[in-house]
Amino acid sequence: MKKGFICIGLFLISVICSFSQEKQKEKAGNPVFPGWYADPEGIIFDDNYWIFPTYSAPFDSQVFFDAFSSPDLVNWTKHERILDTVEVKWAKRAMWAPAILEKESRYFLFFGANDIHEKGEGGIGVAVANRPEGPYKDYLGKPLIDEVINGAQPIDQYVFKDKDGTYYIYYGGWRHCNVAKLNADFTGFIPFEDGKTFKEITPENYVEGPFMFIRNGKYYFMWSEGGWTGPDYSVAYAISDHPLGPFKRIGKILKQDPSIATGAGHHSVIHEPKSDKYYIVYHRRPLTETDGNSRMTCIDEMLFDENGYIKPVKMTNEGVEANPLD
Repeated sequence: MKKGFICIGLFLISVICSFSQEKQKEKAGNPVFPGWYADPEGIIFDDNYWIFPTYSAPFDSQVFFDAFSSPDLVNWTKHERILDTVEVKWAKRAMWAPAILEKESRYFLFFGANDIHEKGEGGIGVAVANRPEGPYKDYLGKPLIDEVINGAQPIDQYVFKDKDGTYYIYYGGWRHCNVAKLNADFTGFIPFEDGKTFKEITPENYVEGPFMFIRNGKYYFMWSEGGWTGPDYSVAYAISDHPLGPFKRIGKILKQDPSIATGAGHHSVIHEPKSDKYYIVYHRRPLTETDGNSRMTCIDEMLFDENGYIKPVKMTNEGVEANPLD
């Protein structure tokens, strides 16, 4: 009889522990996965959320990209070394800020490499794969953009598909931002009507990390401000009627919270269409850390007011609730 009670007791403990674990998994928690990762590009492919971040380490150790996938924003699977410098012969170090999109059943991964300062040192490259998790192969065998134009270091690219099917690439460090129109196979560019290939669209206080999305017919252009190693790193935005602007700065929507974390910035946005939720995917530095590379990837909900302006984002340690896509 005692043995039966013991078995029942063990079963109940197992059920309680299982229930507790499920309750814990109702929210992702921040960071959403372990390790030092920054500059996260969040996107939806099929029935999964994906994050493609920078591996946050000294420049000479930044020689590969990992990716992460989740069916619900809570449970994440790591896909290791989807691309590295073994495959990209011209990339030696400082592989940064991947941006990705799917076109005609292929996945194009845009990235910066080598912390370029002069023409020919590196720049923005493109890799391609048949699946989001790769493996990726160097698409061009050379950088797509390999020089400083309009003062913009060729890093931190974001590729945006407009309503009319035009693909734009927004990029730039060193407080300058350019935009260009990509051609159909992403091997080069289509000049604008005035003959220029690259237009500078730098808004007030811009530093790096551009991002674009459309909501209710308006173009929301976002960027990072401040120094990436400091506590003042932050995200600001503008709204325009056109993908080329003008982009008049409205204000900051993400910045440090002395009770949560510092150095919050270089973000992306995921729009989950089923429930019409918007999530901001970003990196931040724990309060216990002073190393500039100690950055972790987090997700919080991004809300709008009745006029379409973005409300200040409340950083949390709890993260977002589970939101399955299927």
